[in-house]
Amino acid sequence: MIGEDFILEFFNQFGPFALALLSFTEAIIQPIPPDVMFLPMAYDERDSAGTLLWLWCIVTFASVIGAVVGHALGKRYGTKLLDRFGKPEHRKRLEYLFERYGTWGMFIAAVSPLPYKVFGWIAGASDMKLQPFILAGIFGRGLRFGLEALLIYLYGDAAMDAAQWLLDREIFMAVVLLAAIGALYWWFNRQGSIDSQTA
Repeated sequence: MIGEDFILEFFNQFGPFALALLSFTEAIIQPIPPDVMFLPMAYDERDSAGTLLWLWCIVTFASVIGAVVGHALGKRYGTKLLDRFGKPEHRKRLEYLFERYGTWGMFIAAVSPLPYKVFGWIAGASDMKLQPFILAGIFGRGLRFGLEALLIYLYGDAAMDAAQWLLDREIFMAVVLLAAIGALYWWFNRQGSIDSQTA
């Protein structure tokens, strides 16, 4: 990614605070996932379960706090942006989807390669309630980073190699996951319309 090395070099000067700052800003606007800093830090501290737990807390809660800021920005500006670059009926459809499936959507975005920040902004624009939004983020981000820390603690180099392989293909996996979600959504809508016609 263009500029990634420069940004990481800047952040690395500040130790664990850098991890918090990277995780916080990634959940709002910037594109570099916190995993790229969290994984090497976790690897360096793999012999200390207490330090690993501390790093996991930092990356998880900083990310969720950043998402809350993204939610607030989405609530304030998201509707205007969605109406400007899309159609009002598309925005209303998103609002309906977040009202019905928002908690699961945020959990999936938090734990998967899907863009967590984008879902946070849309959740705010769709006026998703803050409590389920935060809970989905804590469980999703906590599971994602917790599994990374646990695997590094247990398997060391092999876990790092696997995590790096996944990170290198994160965009591809996000596209595939979005396509799969879109296909499932289309299928269930189609089944619902068929059932209503035959009823």
